Amino acid sequence: MKLWQDQPNSQFAQEQLHIERFTIGSDKLWDTLLAGCDVRGSVAHATMLESIGIITTDELRQLLDALQDIQQNISAGKFQISEGIEDVHTQVELMLTEKLGDVGKKIHTGRSRNDQALVDIKLFIKSQIQLLTNNIDTLFQLLLDLSEEHKGHLMPGYTHMQLAMPSSFGLWFGAFAESLSDDLELLIAAYNVCNKNPLGSAAGFGSSFPIDRQQTTALLGFASINRNVVYAQMTRGKVEKITAMGLATVAATLSKMSMDVCLYLNQNFGFISFPNQLTTGSSIMPHKHNPDVFELVRAKCNRIQALPNELTLLTNNLPTGYHRDFQLTKECLFPAFTNLNDCIEMVILMLINITVTPDLLDHPKYANLFTVEEVNRLVLSGTPFRDAYNIVSTKVQNGTFQANTAVAHTHIGSIGNLCTKEIRAEFEVKRKLLTN
Repeated sequence: MKLWQDQPNSQFAQEQLHIERFTIGSDKLWDTLLAGCDVRGSVAHATMLESIGIITTDELRQLLDALQDIQQNISAGKFQISEGIEDVHTQVELMLTEKLGDVGKKIHTGRSRNDQALVDIKLFIKSQIQLLTNNIDTLFQLLLDLSEEHKGHLMPGYTHMQLAMPSSFGLWFGAFAESLSDDLELLIAAYNVCNKNPLGSAAGFGSSFPIDRQQTTALLGFASINRNVVYAQMTRGKVEKITAMGLATVAATLSKMSMDVCLYLNQNFGFISFPNQLTTGSSIMPHKHNPDVFELVRAKCNRIQALPNELTLLTNNLPTGYHRDFQLTKECLFPAFTNLNDCIEMVILMLINITVTPDLLDHPKYANLFTVEEVNRLVLSGTPFRDAYNIVSTKVQNGTFQANTAVAHTHIGSIGNLCTKEIRAEFEVKRKLLTN
């Protein structure tokens, strides 16, 4: 069944089946995820139709009761899009019509599948951003806790992959926490773009019915309205791409952390370790303990970082109005939420079990980490900076530089302020914008 279907005609029946399989593709799978949102949209739309006199109070009651039954099926995991049904919108309308007859046929008055789909997708993305934010919050809090726990455990800092200056595991963990806080900025932007009601734009040209868009906006929990009905349809694809940018920046943080973990777990570094049970082995090398979890997090997150470009290529240069190309945005974006949440949950599991190697900087190979501290000591004793730099540089070149590891602890104490209280407070303000 199709909402747009002409009278049945046996001519080209086989060809129509081929076209149907091609045009629907995997869309029914992703539409199932939208079922609850479709019911919410229909409840709001029916309520509005009754308020403007398009349907009666009794018809509204019947529709709301039937929609509640459908929602219960969805919650129980029993909702399915039947064979031959094109999408979730058709399935819900068919169920209403089968149960209520002509009353069910009235539900589509004043709307199009275009604005109906936009409502579903926006409600779905909003809920997924909130779920993702909750997971980010858990990882963020863990990282800051680890930062405080390990603020006195020193590690080498690198630039150009060369030894640079002393750092600490506290700074390392805390850096990724603050990165996640900044990542919320893009998710907030995506959420705000999603948080505008497109219902009432119909196919992109509005409706001659006296619909009340303010009422449906309030009923659906949107903050405001997509006012221009043509632009409301233009947000299809744009919303998905902006959301993908938000996911990509979180993925970038996880990918960089995963690369560090893989590097630091390497025996030539030996900065950190995990229980052997949380690593993987080799079929022929008994000594191997591989960081497969972080390698897969890195790979999955790198794929997510490609998503904005994929959506750009999918929707680029399309003229104004709806096009079937937009159908494919769901199969690009929806799995990314699942994959990113899975990655966050695995990183949390691993970090709960991480062990940091103590006293790393006592090894002679890290002696040159302390050259800056020696330059600073000479400057504080009255030597001009450039002269102090040249004095220490000469010692390094002729092999006479002697590191004072005690200075490193002074260095970390002076510049290693973790600012965890301030970072937590800033993060909390952003989190509330996404989860309240």
